[in-house]
Amino acid sequence: MHNVIIIDDEATICQSLTFALEDQYHVYAFTDPREALPLFERIEVAIVLLDLKIGEYDGIEILEEIKRVSPATVVILMTAFGSIPSSVEAMRKGAFSYATKPLHLDELEVLMAKAEEFYNLQSKVEFLSSELNKMGEAQGLIGESYAIREILSLIKKVKDIDSSILITGESGTGKEVVARTIHYQSKRRNKKFQVINCAAIPGHLLESELFGYEKGAFTGAVQKKQGLFVLAEGGTIFLDEIGEMDLGLQSKLLRALQERKVMPVGGTQEIDFNVRIISATNRDLVKEVKENRFREDLYYRLNVIPVKLPPLRERRDDIPLLVEFFINRIGDKIGKPIDGISREALEILKQYSFPGNIRELQNIMERAIALTSSSIIEKVDLPTEIQLENRVFSDNTLIPVYVGEMLDEIEKRVIFHNLAAFNGNRRKTAQAIGMGERTLREKLKKYREDE
Repeated sequence: MHNVIIIDDEATICQSLTFALEDQYHVYAFTDPREALPLFERIEVAIVLLDLKIGEYDGIEILEEIKRVSPATVVILMTAFGSIPSSVEAMRKGAFSYATKPLHLDELEVLMAKAEEFYNLQSKVEFLSSELNKMGEAQGLIGESYAIREILSLIKKVKDIDSSILITGESGTGKEVVARTIHYQSKRRNKKFQVINCAAIPGHLLESELFGYEKGAFTGAVQKKQGLFVLAEGGTIFLDEIGEMDLGLQSKLLRALQERKVMPVGGTQEIDFNVRIISATNRDLVKEVKENRFREDLYYRLNVIPVKLPPLRERRDDIPLLVEFFINRIGDKIGKPIDGISREALEILKQYSFPGNIRELQNIMERAIALTSSSIIEKVDLPTEIQLENRVFSDNTLIPVYVGEMLDEIEKRVIFHNLAAFNGNRRKTAQAIGMGERTLREKLKKYREDE
C-alpha cells in the first residue's frame, strides 16, 4: 500500500478522511504542517491531501516545501469554492489537482485513483530511466584480450541460467560491471537489479535491508519495510563484498537460499521470492572457509558458477580501449570534449602497474581530463608518481630511494615496480627480490589495503 499524508487544521476532517482511506493506504494525518514535513525525509509518500488554508499557514507555501523535499509526491489541494483561483495557481506550482469542500467521498476516491495512477506512472518512468543508465554502465566491460573474451563467452553461456554466480578478483577489477552485464543480457533484464555492499552496512542493519522488517520490530521501525529479496522479485540481487558478511547472517542467508523464502525481522510469515543471486568478493573464500570465517555450505551454494576477473596489469592490451572509453564517457559527463591521448602518455599508462586496477585508471583519466588545458591528454597531465614509475622502467634497473623515506614506502615501491616489470607474475617477482611467495602475497594485500 502507498503512503498518504493528510494535512488539514480541522481534526474532524483528518479523522474522517483517515477512516475513509485507511483500507487502501497507509494514512498519516496532521493538523500542523510543520509536524508533517519531517516525515517526507523518512518515508516515500505517494499522495498528499493538503488544505489550501491551514490556520496561520499558506497551503501554497507548504506545497512548495513538499515538492522541494519530495518532487515525486502527488499533491491534491482541498479548497473552498471561493479559493478556486488560488488552487489553479497552486497547480502551476506543482499540485496535481484540487477537490472542493465539502468533500464528496465518491469523487475523492476517483481523484485519488487518478493520482495513484499518475504516481505509479512517474515511478515507472523514473525506474526505466535509471535502468537505461545502468545498462549503459554495464557496457563498461571493455576489452579484446584473451581474458576478457573468455569472460564475455562465459556470460553468454550462463546469462539465462538461474544458478548462483560468484565473481572474484582484486578491488577495482569491475566485478559489479560484470554482474550488471549478466543481468542486462539475461531474461531478467526487465526486472530490478538490486545492489548491496555487505561491507558497508553493519550486520544487524544488513539483515533488515535484505529481508525487510515489520512495523514495531525494533526502535525506529515506524512502518513495515520490504527487503531486497522482495523488491527484486523476478530480477537479480548483487551481494558485493560477500566475504565481509558475519557468520550469523551467513546462516540466515543460506537458509533463505535453500528454502527460497525470507522471514522479515519481527515477522511471523515467510515470503516466497524468485531472484537470481550474484555475489562478489576480493577475498580468498577458500582460505576464509578453512579459517572458519566463512561457511563452507554457503560458499558452495554461492559458487555454482565461478567468474574470476584478472587484474588490469595482466590485460595491458585492453588499456588503450579503456582509455578511449573513459575519455568519451567522462568528457561527455563533465562537458569537456577531449580528442584523445598522446602516444607518449598512453605508453606510460600501458607500463604502469595499476594496483587499483580499472577504478584507478578511471580516476586517473577523470583527473587528467579535468586538469588538462589541451584537447589531447599529454604526459604532463598524468599523476607524477605514474610518470616517475615510467622513468624508472625506461631504464628497467633503477628504483629511486629518497633521504628520510620510510622503509615501508621503499619496500612497497620495490615490490610494485618488480611486479610490473614481471607483468604481474608473483612467482618471478618473489624470486627476483628474494621473498617467499606467501610473504609477497601478504605484503601486496597490506599495501593495497593502505591505499
